[in-house]
Amino acid sequence: MSTTDAGSAVITLTESELDPWVTHASTRHWLTGPGLPCGSGVLSFAELGREGLRTVADSTGDPDDRLSAELREQLVIGGLLGPGGLETESVLLDGATGEISTTYVLHDRPDLMDRPDLMDRRPLAPSLRTLVRFAEATDELAGLRGQFASYAGRFGPKAVAQASQHLLAVFRDGADGEPAPFWKMAALIRPLSLVAGRGGASGLSLDLPHRLLDQEFGPGKVARFEDVDFPSALTHEPTRRFLREVGLPEDAHVFSLDTDVPLATLAEYHADGDTPAELPAGAHRLIRLGHLVEDNSLVIDGATGAVLNWSEPEATLYPLNTDVSTLAFTLWLLHRERAIDARSSHELTTDTYDQLAMTMLQVLSTVDPTGVTAGGTVRHYWTDAFQDEAGGVL
Repeated sequence: MSTTDAGSAVITLTESELDPWVTHASTRHWLTGPGLPCGSGVLSFAELGREGLRTVADSTGDPDDRLSAELREQLVIGGLLGPGGLETESVLLDGATGEISTTYVLHDRPDLMDRPDLMDRRPLAPSLRTLVRFAEATDELAGLRGQFASYAGRFGPKAVAQASQHLLAVFRDGADGEPAPFWKMAALIRPLSLVAGRGGASGLSLDLPHRLLDQEFGPGKVARFEDVDFPSALTHEPTRRFLREVGLPEDAHVFSLDTDVPLATLAEYHADGDTPAELPAGAHRLIRLGHLVEDNSLVIDGATGAVLNWSEPEATLYPLNTDVSTLAFTLWLLHRERAIDARSSHELTTDTYDQLAMTMLQVLSTVDPTGVTAGGTVRHYWTDAFQDEAGGVL
């Protein structure tokens, strides 16, 4: 096995390293010639670089032959990447046909190997060449370079629609008009990050297009505040201006805005309760915006504008969003995904919910890295909500 030392490093294999597993001629040519990229925002071939070619049976240590014969002989060559660069599903190569699929390889869990719902193969690409091409196009969109360089500095619904059609055309052309669900959702969901400009005039992380929320949630469904509605603790002027001029949706499926009374600090909100809640330090400067499901309050730090999740059952504050602009984007993103899924007869959430959740989290992390920077040991409400298939957030 060899890799180049250039900036565009690739993994290649020798003819002898392909024997006896890879017999498909064009796949052998690709692995010994162009090779596979070491770096990608979509895929990782690190396992191939470390271990060389291994079958699923070898990778899982399947001593009792619980895996199907077809799955046992598939070759594990890499993994799909989620937010933070963590591998999710394993990427498999069929050495006889060259086809690429994914599955969850359950290392050291022989008790689960005969669960077809857990180790079912899902199509990804007809060949390694197509797989690399699709990953490169997705990376170019994320970096606004290559064939997507013209989108640099362009934001708004029109840019989203054009980038989506552009990426979908690449995928359709490479898969005879019918790309795998993973790439379809990439084309429909990933360009949504282009809807808002990055921090400028607003003084916040994002500059949302004028009336974006009104267009998405409908006339009269977005609430805007006046200065009289703000408690004195809300001193962060960009947040005050956003709530006055842009506003937030009153009901966004997982979030309900407090609109019946002027906004109150967390301390004020609980002051009249029969059983006062255990409140966090600084509750007098945390402004409660509304209610998240399962006894969670959405609060803003009045001094910094940071958006937090106050879990009443746990009596704990968790990071939620960088500020109100990325909160608004998150609510818009959720609503947009549900509309896209409804138009496609719920194709996105049928059989590939986990891939959709990963794609949504990747989009969110590109505009608001709160969930990634919080780390895996710190609860992040949106990460949990997106991944909760039973809860039906997506």
